[in-house]
Parts: sequence; structure tokens; C-alpha cells
Amino acid sequence: MTRWVALLPAGETAPYDAAGGVPGVSASSAAPDLPGSFGGTGATWDVTADQSPAVIAAGLGVPEPLDTVALVPVRSGAVPLSGPRVKRTLLLAVRPGTPDGLVARLEADLLAMPEHISTIRSWALSRVDQSLTPSRWTHVWEQEYADVEGLTGEYLSHPYHWTCVDRWFDGEVPGAGIVEPGLAHVYRWSAEPVLDSR
Repeated sequence: MTRWVALLPAGETAPYDAAGGVPGVSASSAAPDLPGSFGGTGATWDVTADQSPAVIAAGLGVPEPLDTVALVPVRSGAVPLSGPRVKRTLLLAVRPGTPDGLVARLEADLLAMPEHISTIRSWALSRVDQSLTPSRWTHVWEQEYADVEGLTGEYLSHPYHWTCVDRWFDGEVPGAGIVEPGLAHVYRWSAEPVLDSR
């Protein structure tokens, strides 16, 4: 089974959300992106399956995703959270030719965020499987929150975010700035856990 993140056209997401009943699909969750998201295409679909989201969508008779990445887990953490939650996905691309050591430092700083930011519940950092989904994206950083304010408040304004993580996204910072400027920062509601087992 492979876990995939797919960016969907804006519109009805219920058929994608219900795809967990399709043979070969072990988990499926989709919903429209919330206001404040950027770089996406209107909705996000998280699916774990032995076939690609495009194949699943074709079988359902619904539009194919506009962008899809297959994920290779780096590390994750599952924190119990009852009820609906906000699922946030950040798709990013490390600049070609970046030394492996700098990439490892970026990943380490992202992985340390849950230790500092209390509103992060479950989380996962993955690399994109370029053999399954050749993509401009290289990494996917995901979190779940009890509410939108946990993301737009403490996460985005936390000192650790500004001092240790933002530098990797700023091309003017010497020795950092390795992330390409185009990002997809999308978040949505999910009725059930998405990052509960990695």
C-alpha cells in the first residue's frame, strides 16, 4: 500500500471521501480546502491504496486529480484526537543540486516542530516517490490540529517557526534558503484521523 496526496479540482469531494470502500483502498479522506490555503487547486484528497488516485478516480467516474504525489515516509507521530480535525498539507520543493547535508538539516528542523508547538497533534514528514509520481515537489509536511487557530495562530506565529524553519524558505539567507519559492499550503477539515498510523 502507498499513501498518496492528491490535489483535486474545486467542487464535490464526497465521492473521493467515500473511496475507502473501493477494493485496494485502505483509507480515503477528501474535503475542500479552507480559506487561507494557497498553491492548491481547491480540494485535497488523502488516500492509501495499491493503485494510483488517477486510477481510483477513473473507476469512480469522477475527475482525475490535478496533481498527485506518492509518499515515502521519513518520520511521523500519532497523537490521539477525538472528533473532527484540521488536516494541513505543505508541499515543497528543495532546489536541485542542494547538498544532502542541507536537506537533512531542513528535515531535522521540520521534525523538531512538534516538540516546540503544542497545537500540532499527529504529524508526518515524507519525501516524494519520484519513481511513482515524477514531480516538482520533493517533500510533504503534514499535521493535524484540533481547530484552524492551532495552525493559523500558534504554528505560524511560534518563535521556533520564525527562527529555525523560515530560514530554509528564504532565498536571501546564506547557507539556507534551499526551498523553492512556490509552495502548496492547503488545509481542510477531516471527520476522522488521516495521520493516525504511519
